Amino acid sequence: MTRQDKAQLISDLTEKLKETDHFYIADTSGLTVAQINKFREMCFNKGVEYKLVKNTLIKKALENVDGDYSSLDEVLKGTSGIMFVNETANAPAKIIKEFKKADSNDRPKFKAASIDSDLFIGEDQLGALASLKSKQELIGDIVTLLQSPAKNVLTLLQSGEHKLAGIVKTLSEREN
Repeated sequence: MTRQDKAQLISDLTEKLKETDHFYIADTSGLTVAQINKFREMCFNKGVEYKLVKNTLIKKALENVDGDYSSLDEVLKGTSGIMFVNETANAPAKIIKEFKKADSNDRPKFKAASIDSDLFIGEDQLGALASLKSKQELIGDIVTLLQSPAKNVLTLLQSGEHKLAGIVKTLSEREN
């Protein structure tokens, strides 16, 4: 690969990192070609872009992005693939866990992730990332919580409208 090709790749990777809020780094070494193809297919089906990129090129691209990504230097060793996702931040974590479970393999190894500029480093973070709720799920939960008290009040009023009418009538008669 020529210097010009590397510079172009770093530029493309920098733009991709700037336009996505979430990216994951995983190690797929040790997987067969068939397994890697299956993993890539899973990524594609879930709207996740997966690229195998040299660690030095990832480091150089991260230097051009706002934020401190220096703590990722310790995980950028060996084989690294980078996964980009725009919408659902937990999709790559779920894909990695699902692939490991389905294939009875310890690969791909989760190295690190950046979710809205927060860094998650190490395999032990994978479970927490997979259980993160998406923005849409959180909004749905909030709407449900907000609707719940109103529904309860309406249900009580409707079920006891005869009782309520009787109580109001009794109170109005007492005052006379």
